Amino acid sequence: MIMNTLVASGEGSALGDVEEGVGAAAHTALGALSPAASALNAPAAELLSIALLLAMLGWAVVRPRGLSEAFVAVPAAGVVVLTGALSWEHAAEEVARLGPVVGFLAAVLVLARLCDDEGLFHACGVWMADFARGRPRRLLAAVFVVASVVTAVLSLDATVVLLTPVVFATAARLGARPGPHVYACTHLANTASLLLPVSNLTNLLAFTASGLSFTRFAALMALPWLVAIGIEYAVFRRFFATDLDAGAQAPAVRERPELPLFALVTLGCTLAGFLVASFAGVEPVWVAAAGAAVLAVRSLARRRTTPAGIVRAAALPFLAFVLALGVVVRAVVDNGLAAALGRLVPEGTSLVALLGLAALAAVLANALNNLPAVLVLLPLAAPIGPGAVLAVLLGVNIGPNLTYTGSLATLLWRRVVHAHDSDVDLREFTRLGLLTTPAALVGSVVALWISLRLAGG
Repeated sequence: MIMNTLVASGEGSALGDVEEGVGAAAHTALGALSPAASALNAPAAELLSIALLLAMLGWAVVRPRGLSEAFVAVPAAGVVVLTGALSWEHAAEEVARLGPVVGFLAAVLVLARLCDDEGLFHACGVWMADFARGRPRRLLAAVFVVASVVTAVLSLDATVVLLTPVVFATAARLGARPGPHVYACTHLANTASLLLPVSNLTNLLAFTASGLSFTRFAALMALPWLVAIGIEYAVFRRFFATDLDAGAQAPAVRERPELPLFALVTLGCTLAGFLVASFAGVEPVWVAAAGAAVLAVRSLARRRTTPAGIVRAAALPFLAFVLALGVVVRAVVDNGLAAALGRLVPEGTSLVALLGLAALAAVLANALNNLPAVLVLLPLAAPIGPGAVLAVLLGVNIGPNLTYTGSLATLLWRRVVHAHDSDVDLREFTRLGLLTTPAALVGSVVALWISLRLAGG
């Protein structure tokens, strides 16, 4: 789940392809709106839904002329309803199901931005530089720790948008090569988002479908989270051995970080609130909103932000995109995709079945993007049980490290890298993904299977 700042990669050919695809989908949609097409048969409804889904994803990847993801997504959702590809009742049901999740996402995005205003991410940069003491290998370890915690507590968006620039600045300050540390941000934005329901939009959806409590979700995912991060770290140290052995060019500068105590206390209380709310049956959106409100009042009083800045932090166009995407994916599922995928979903929660579910989720995430993938697979996995839902989550969170398009987080990370006058080598990115993704996915699934056997479920 990524804020509405996602923009084009700058490749003209990709822009042309996307615009052509959007135009074709719009032409199909307009044709479907004619009276003759008021009652679409199943194949026509499926084709229309898939065409609109691809148009939405293509637009979200490239965002021609900087227009929001919602520019195509909202009309596409309207088209599937108006043409009868999805009934009004099912569309309203999907919006109602996603409403609390989207509200929670808005609150977490605001919370992360206000923590940045309080100086939390600057303090992280100072601590990483102090811990590294001019040694790139120590800096990599520090980045892994900070990025993992930030992703788990404040979501992957905070790691990509707010922490990545800090990592760039810290590496430059030490004279270290930025590559290993910056790549760690994008990998951990995906991989380290496994721990808590608040860490990723896909987690929120899986949390709702699983029926687990906040604490039980975290308990079952703790071991897979640690295993996946450990595998990533081991591969990174070997893959980037040359860069890490090059040494820092600047002398180590010792500086005591000024801890933003108010932000840290607010975050701690918010996390404690999630635990209490889980037992009390209160939706977590209210806890996140309360934490964001506390920081907002302080930031407004100190003039560190404005009401308009808080609204921008909530990324309203992206929230509209998420709701519209849910409606269009529901149309795709209702018109045949669910039946097709149902034949591929393994039954039970044996180790082989969990591996199959995670692999299917990873393939679908890289083919369609992880958000549509989880929306498609959760209705099929939920009847099997919480273990199946969590296996799907492993696939859609770890799998996207294989390709640029696997998650919107990776695409936004690429934009942040370009903003720092750096580039991403596609071959290097892919080779790193091939080394980390299968190993981390298998290791985390085995860890999940062990957690389920020990804790039940």
